[in-house]
Amino acid sequence: MRIRDENKQAIVKEKAIKMLVNEGFDGFSMQKLAKAAGVSPATLYIYYKDKEDLIVQLGIEAGREMLDFTMKNFDPEMNFAAGMKIQWENRAAFNLKNDHKTAFYEMIKMSPFREKVSEKLKNDFREIMSRFIKKAVENGEIKPLPIEVYWSVAFAPLYNLLRFHADGQSIGGRPFEWKDEYMYQALELVLKALKP
Repeated sequence: MRIRDENKQAIVKEKAIKMLVNEGFDGFSMQKLAKAAGVSPATLYIYYKDKEDLIVQLGIEAGREMLDFTMKNFDPEMNFAAGMKIQWENRAAFNLKNDHKTAFYEMIKMSPFREKVSEKLKNDFREIMSRFIKKAVENGEIKPLPIEVYWSVAFAPLYNLLRFHADGQSIGGRPFEWKDEYMYQALELVLKALKP
């Protein structure tokens, strides 16, 4: 039995995520991945049972990494504005540094792999964010809203700016490049919109 080589596995993961983002689930194959990673197809099966196992494992890893990064320096007991600032900064930083992982995780969320990945991402994220929102409502920092409305107002502007940056253009094809200044302007409007 062959031994796992962590360096090879890291290359395989990196190539797989880029290929999946660029070619989609249907255009991706283990044969193509082996060639791109410079390994034999048999090597892939040391790490993964099959194509689906590879996609699910990569989705779980990307999701965990993203959620862990999102929680850096965040405490659900913070006041709402300070907590949101950290959330926005963390989410933007992860997205800007990990564009392929972010795009891959978005693909997973819109795919049949979503359930298999999300069931393995059992963490405190939902509970922590629920405590944060509940405390903000109780303290009169934000108005009570259905979670879907809250999430749409609280984070959609950030993700829209990140999408403009990834596309290199905004509305009507205008050139767009990320600036923290834009993020803070949007965050200021979000905080005003959520106040009671």
